[in-house]
Amino acid sequence: MIILTVKFETTLSENQVLAVARERADQFRELQGLIQKYYVKLDGVNRFGGVYLWESMAALQAYRQSDLAATIAEAYKVVGTPEVEILETLFELRD
Repeated sequence: MIILTVKFETTLSENQVLAVARERADQFRELQGLIQKYYVKLDGVNRFGGVYLWESMAALQAYRQSDLAATIAEAYKVVGTPEVEILETLFELRD
């Protein structure tokens, strides 16, 4: 399993971020290889992010090259460059 974390600052309010996330949720539900996505609020003003669980690196790479991924910054009015981290799972505590 692959974990992708994305952290960003936005000009949107929390309610606006939630509205955008809900509006786009079905597009994420349809992604092949996406096990789960968590929408998160970070410390600091207007800081949010996403934690994605992927079946494989290939599934993650396919998403990163998609039109959906390309629209994230505009949809969420991202300020600056998002912080992106990719982690490979060694083992799961619970199945």
